[in-house]
Amino acid sequence: MNRMMITSTNTLSQLQLKLDTISSNIANVDTTGYKRKEANFTDLLVQQFNNQTQASREIGRLTPNGIRQGTGAKLGQSQLILTQGSLKMTSRSLDAALTKPDLFFSVRVSDESGENIRYTRDGAFFMTPVNGNTHQLMLVTNDGNSVLDEFNRPIVVNGNVTDISMSGNGQIKIETSDRGTQTFELGIVSVKKPQFMEQLGGNLLALPANLNQMNVNAEDILTSLTGGLRGEISMTQGALENSNVDLSKEMSNLIMVQRQYQFQSRAITMADQMQGLVNSIR
Repeated sequence: MNRMMITSTNTLSQLQLKLDTISSNIANVDTTGYKRKEANFTDLLVQQFNNQTQASREIGRLTPNGIRQGTGAKLGQSQLILTQGSLKMTSRSLDAALTKPDLFFSVRVSDESGENIRYTRDGAFFMTPVNGNTHQLMLVTNDGNSVLDEFNRPIVVNGNVTDISMSGNGQIKIETSDRGTQTFELGIVSVKKPQFMEQLGGNLLALPANLNQMNVNAEDILTSLTGGLRGEISMTQGALENSNVDLSKEMSNLIMVQRQYQFQSRAITMADQMQGLVNSIR
């Protein structure tokens, strides 16, 4: 296989990864609180062949000495973009939208690895009975994951709920007909280094499992807003945040990547035709 084929093949596999990223963004254009990802490319190893070993013999040369030949490109980084999405008013008392781009709700998810804390921007909450007891309700997400308070405990309400109100600093007050008012502080974190977060299914984010290998602490990536830090929270009740995906931009990126994919495929075809031509010479 000649160098043209190697370069094109290397790049094709990486372009497929970018296509997958764009496809995921387009598929989640209507997902509440979804944050788009952006893929960036870097060059692979570049080799330089000097056609003149002594630079002194290249006096008067206007172009750089030698010939630089690349071996393709790779997906250097897939970056999570935390820009604020537009708000959609719902007037529903259990809907909450975070109005700062770095804030996330804390939820508890049960999966094959056990119970873990995850983070989401989707503030469409519901109340579900605990073990079938209609007088004991738990605050959950649309997928049934329990919403946590500032100390990472599930929010459980006792009594018959009559009214729900939320304040801008993440406090939720639940009025009951038989137990009075119950107040909770929603568990909210501030993500300062989103490039370390892993994007999971179900519109969830998680801390990477290999923090120790990266020599990074969880505190370096995100901060739990408790105590005096609650003043940094900004939230609106009766609204949901739309995704920050710009469909027109994603479609433009999709067309560009398709053109690049076609170009690399054409390069492989041309290299094959050239080899066939050379092999046919007698």
